[in-house]
Amino acid sequence: MANASNDPEIQRVRDEVITRLTTRGVRTTAGDSSEDLVELLDAVEAFEETVERRGGDLMVDEPVAPGKTPQPDDILFVLPTRQGNETAKAYLARIAEATAEADRRSR
Repeated sequence: MANASNDPEIQRVRDEVITRLTTRGVRTTAGDSSEDLVELLDAVEAFEETVERRGGDLMVDEPVAPGKTPQPDDILFVLPTRQGNETAKAYLARIAEATAEADRRSR
């Protein structure tokens, strides 16, 4: 069996997932496994679906460029920012909490 880290198809998919996370304002690290990245993307997409279902506007609530102040219509609809040394597991737990909180929001 080929080493997954040397498999060009796996690396292509990994790069695609990293790009999708980055465009959503999610920082990834070299220490994030492929499984971590997929779980992060799934969690971010679940958060976004919850925000939309609860009436949030992702164009207003999404992260902004560094140094700019976000102006969300509801702070509960803003994806938490990953902290400097935060593990993927810890960040996943915070995204799950944010998703649950956004889901409780009635509009």
